[in-house]
Amino acid sequence: MEPVQSDTVLVVVTGLSGGGRSTVARALENVGFYVVDNLPQALMLDMAELALQAGGAARHTAMVLDVRSRAFSTDLAGAIRALRERGFQPRVVFVDADDEVLIRRFEGVRRSHPLQGDGRLADGIAAERELLAEAREQADVIIDTSQLNVNQLRRRVEELFGGEDARRLRVTVLSFGFKYGLPPDADFVLDARFLPNPYWVAELREHTGREEAVSGYVLGQRGAVEFVETYAQLINTTAPGFEREGKRYLTVAVGCTGGKHRSVAIAEELAGQLRQSRLAANALHRDLGRE
Repeated sequence: MEPVQSDTVLVVVTGLSGGGRSTVARALENVGFYVVDNLPQALMLDMAELALQAGGAARHTAMVLDVRSRAFSTDLAGAIRALRERGFQPRVVFVDADDEVLIRRFEGVRRSHPLQGDGRLADGIAAERELLAEAREQADVIIDTSQLNVNQLRRRVEELFGGEDARRLRVTVLSFGFKYGLPPDADFVLDARFLPNPYWVAELREHTGREEAVSGYVLGQRGAVEFVETYAQLINTTAPGFEREGKRYLTVAVGCTGGKHRSVAIAEELAGQLRQSRLAANALHRDLGRE
């Protein structure tokens, strides 16, 4: 069968139960995708062919894979390869979260894990992680939802897939607090703790890095502007190579102690400079408001 010449945009969503697949699916619907939930993996190619023939609204199609489907298998690599051999360019999104977070979510809704059986919740999660290990390795983008609420996850998906040119490299500049842990999905990690902390300035303590007073203070410190410019140049230099290698999503994490002042100001400035360089860049703030 000859490969198709298709502009159909295919997104494959998979990941841990309780990780946020349903939220991702709804967010994709919000940006115009036709979403097929709980699709057996064996039917992925058939679904892609149907989307190609239908055109119109189905030109952007998302397929959500769920371990509860009896036809689910671990050969995601083979299914993706079959799509690519037909000329499609699927992008795989994997949603993940820490075990402790998944357990709290299941307990919060008082339901068992689909692979739990007669065992514990932790047993079901461990079994699913093993089943989906290869799928995670094949993912184009991994979204760790451990510290994201529903609205933050929705915004992340809409920023990734809602643009006018979803095939471009999209850069997320993510501020965070080191005391809350490193973002597991970061491609680059920048440490802004070398700058004086506005927390110790009484009139700035209650404000954030998104406000002009704090931003001006942070960026006015020795080395701050050079720090941002150096990393902006690094990302601009590597971006064409990432695009050539098929990477579509880059997460640049900027950390300070609590994720409120320095990292937020630096992330906003870095995202702004990247946009000036015509990269699709957005600033997100993981830990803003936690203190």
